[in-house]
Amino acid sequence: MQRILSFIASCFLLSLLSSGATPTIPDTPAGRVFGNWLEAFNSGDSSLLKAHYQKHRAGKSADRDIQFRTMTGGFDLLSIDENQPQRLVFRVKERLRNVTAIGNLIVDDREPPQVSRFSLLAIPPGSGDPDFTIDAGLRERVIDKAIKKLDQYYVFPDLAKEMAEAVRARQRRGEYASVTDGDEFAKLLTDHFREVNNDKHLRVMFSPVPRSERPANQVPRTARDEQRRKRLEQSNCGFEKAERLAGNIGYVKFNMFADPTFCRPTAIAAMNFLANVNAVIFDLRENRGGHPAMVALLSSYLFSEPTHLNNLWERKSGETKQYWTLSDIPGKRLTEQSAYVLTSRRTFSAAEEFSYNLQQLDRARIVGETTGGGAHPVSGHRIDGRFHVMVPYARAINPISKTNWEGVGVKPDVEVPAVEALDKAIQLARETQKSR
Repeated sequence: MQRILSFIASCFLLSLLSSGATPTIPDTPAGRVFGNWLEAFNSGDSSLLKAHYQKHRAGKSADRDIQFRTMTGGFDLLSIDENQPQRLVFRVKERLRNVTAIGNLIVDDREPPQVSRFSLLAIPPGSGDPDFTIDAGLRERVIDKAIKKLDQYYVFPDLAKEMAEAVRARQRRGEYASVTDGDEFAKLLTDHFREVNNDKHLRVMFSPVPRSERPANQVPRTARDEQRRKRLEQSNCGFEKAERLAGNIGYVKFNMFADPTFCRPTAIAAMNFLANVNAVIFDLRENRGGHPAMVALLSSYLFSEPTHLNNLWERKSGETKQYWTLSDIPGKRLTEQSAYVLTSRRTFSAAEEFSYNLQQLDRARIVGETTGGGAHPVSGHRIDGRFHVMVPYARAINPISKTNWEGVGVKPDVEVPAVEALDKAIQLARETQKSR
């Protein structure tokens, strides 16, 4: 029966698409919140997105949506797949790329309604029908395999055991018995694992669209590389701005530390554009991290001699990998210029490493807010076609402090709200130039 209903729904969706009909957003709490978000998102007006967040996602930042809007160009609504008063499952298509995504929005019963869960996942071509439902057998398998991966790879074995015991205790008490939504189950497991040590890199993830269980390393490398290259090109490798501000102050804003295997030319172009500035500001307020090799590449422009930046110790091998500035980089180095790094509470992972390294080396002043506090590199492990777990497998060890920023974040040298950080850094740069 379920397959028949799914077939009927698919035929109905195809008929809507072929007729060019635009689905009607339902007049329900979930529908009204979704309509408000879609209108704000498609407008490209950051003030409307921020107003949406203030009204329906109190305490959350609209920054990621603002950035995502520039990548997608907005969304066209294709269908409403599931309509309940407080839940909406929908499909949209990006306007700039041929990418279709399925969304799951759940709101609470407050007034105005608050978003309790929102997920949006790209649907790979040829995927099966989306399915959010899970049963007892799948819940048990996911817990068993997630715990096994933590036991094998998690950076602190003793904490892996504590996390396993905490979740097993909840499982014995029947706390997961009534959970039939995969999104909700993944979030619960993530929260319950994190309760032990609040490792923000650790996450259980769910996809309503079944994926191939074939390991990524069995996909031809050239195909994987081409997919990654195209994705990075779409976002300009995370680089959003590189410009000269008044007073010959260089400013570069980038929202990820992308793999230099694909993004080295973009990073070099940005730094060479700033070759003759009197000071340089790195804006990492929306940067969520990335590749340590890109951290090393960009840091290299600030030092004249080989400089030890960071170490990564891997639990499974017991080996420590050192990261140093590069001896050979294209273009001028900015070794005499004052440097500033802008941070927010959303600055995370490799973006924190860049900030922390330069702070420990007394090479840059950190301006803004205390960062998110994630110092453990992570690797993904598939559980089945719809679940996988992100497991932190190593830890950063700074050669100067002999520790890292895990759980505490990088404390700014000059603490100001993130929205004021750029103005403050410009002021500091000008004051420094006057004193020279």
